[in-house]
Amino acid sequence: MTQFYDARGNVYGVVSPAYLCSQGIDVPQSAALAASTRETWAASAIASECGWGSSPHPADAKAHRCDGLLVGPFQTQSPFDLLIINTDGSLAERSGNGLTIFAQALTDQGLMTQGGELRVHHDKSDAASPVATSVEPAMHEQVPGFWLALGQPMFGALAVGAVGVGTQAVGQHDFNSVPALVTLNPQWAHSQFVRVGNPHCVTLVEQVSALPDNDTMHQAALFMPLRTIAFAPPVGAGQPCAGGVNLQWVARDIDNRLIARVFERGEGPTASSGTSACAVACAAWRAGWVECADVAVVMPGGIAPVRLQVEDGTLLRVSLFGTARAKS
Repeated sequence: MTQFYDARGNVYGVVSPAYLCSQGIDVPQSAALAASTRETWAASAIASECGWGSSPHPADAKAHRCDGLLVGPFQTQSPFDLLIINTDGSLAERSGNGLTIFAQALTDQGLMTQGGELRVHHDKSDAASPVATSVEPAMHEQVPGFWLALGQPMFGALAVGAVGVGTQAVGQHDFNSVPALVTLNPQWAHSQFVRVGNPHCVTLVEQVSALPDNDTMHQAALFMPLRTIAFAPPVGAGQPCAGGVNLQWVARDIDNRLIARVFERGEGPTASSGTSACAVACAAWRAGWVECADVAVVMPGGIAPVRLQVEDGTLLRVSLFGTARAKS
């Protein structure tokens, strides 16, 4: 059966390919083949496992009971293959909270006791598959969880395949201006594209009041234009990124602390996102807002600790700490 977990307000269901097959959903037993054929089964998996079932569905609730489905593992020892399915049936290359949840699920199943490697398979044409992440059980501020090593981030429009964007200098680096975002709010004029295994567009704002709130992003007046920007065709416009892009907004707080909001590709507004937190920290570092070492990214669902490793002025690695708990 599907077990649901919560990581900083991000909720994913974890389900094995064998269980989906037992429910009449024909999932290949190879992760690579499952990714390449996802159009034949992923939507059925979301409908079967992520709906509200017999529970009443409040009028103001999300259309699904979770933010996506984690299908796997496809083997019983590391490296562990999985697929991350957004609720629109598309695949994601990486999800920090999703991988934290998957690591916790593997731990609960007795499959992962000393860390390991998680490999996410996807069908995006602009990124290699699978995307590997090393996971290490650890303590952070007396809380048990996992550090996820997400590798070296890449910056700029080319890193995410963005087109039709302007370029502006902010400090010592070039940032971009996304016309569709500026049209929605003139304060959203400075954006930084970041790839941390998946693509992000981080918009830096000077005032917390310029951050969109999740309730407003759920309303059609803002949700629809943001979906057009963030989602790939046919739901979105594929501009500035043909494969879609995750959107974030960030404002400075005190010390190495940032306040962020997230609109996920394939999902919409979300309480938190691990890779988004990493992208936000990386963009803020590039803008000179934070120093290297640990950065706290505050989202509606909670605080994400992000660790930046810098040498000789180059950001070499970004890591995310996360915890997850099973939902009854």
